[in-house]
Amino acid sequence: MTQALRAVLFDMDGLLVDSEPLWFEAERSVMARLGGPWTPADQLALIGGSLAHSVAYMRARAVRPAEPEQIGRWLLDGMADLVATNGVRLMPGAAGLLAELAAAGIRCALVTSAQRQIMDAVIDSTGLTFAVTICAEDVRRGKPDPEPYLRAAALLGEAPARCVVLEDSPRGVAAAQAAGCPVIAVPSVQIPAGLSVAVVPTLCEIDLAALRKAARASGQTGQPGKD
Repeated sequence: MTQALRAVLFDMDGLLVDSEPLWFEAERSVMARLGGPWTPADQLALIGGSLAHSVAYMRARAVRPAEPEQIGRWLLDGMADLVATNGVRLMPGAAGLLAELAAAGIRCALVTSAQRQIMDAVIDSTGLTFAVTICAEDVRRGKPDPEPYLRAAALLGEAPARCVVLEDSPRGVAAAQAAGCPVIAVPSVQIPAGLSVAVVPTLCEIDLAALRKAARASGQTGQPGKD
């Protein structure tokens, strides 16, 4: 049995929008308050993770630790201000792909580990719209748990195997695979070999035909989530 493509579920940071440079600036500003160093390697350790993970990581490197709630507020407010002030760019190929999907009547969801404050700031900056949005406050367990993608599919009223996920991080790929969704990775960090997944360098390499092929392949291999 083959699967028809019914929806596409997009990660946000690093996949759909080029927000990682802004995150690095916000993180570095917070670490300046905390008295600790911050390097690109530190930022890589946070990609695709939750706010709680980021705060714990930063607090462990602090010379002058603050309360976790305060660190989280500094980080979120700083990032939201940067997005509002500077705007955030769509990644190459994102606008064209979204337009192609809209023309074909394929619904899209935004599924991010970011807090609603950041998701809303990005949506305001880009003007993008989605049939469904899922952020950190919408789930009990974030990526790599499958809950965010299972919730998005449920709100769309579709089987996970008919919802192709586009992700850039190992945590996101693991979450989508655990949910039973076909996945195409556009990595911002290296995807471990253990996560067997199709990989392309940019969204420019993905079109409606490639997404339909991914959905059909899911049905042919009997991936979990097939109805």
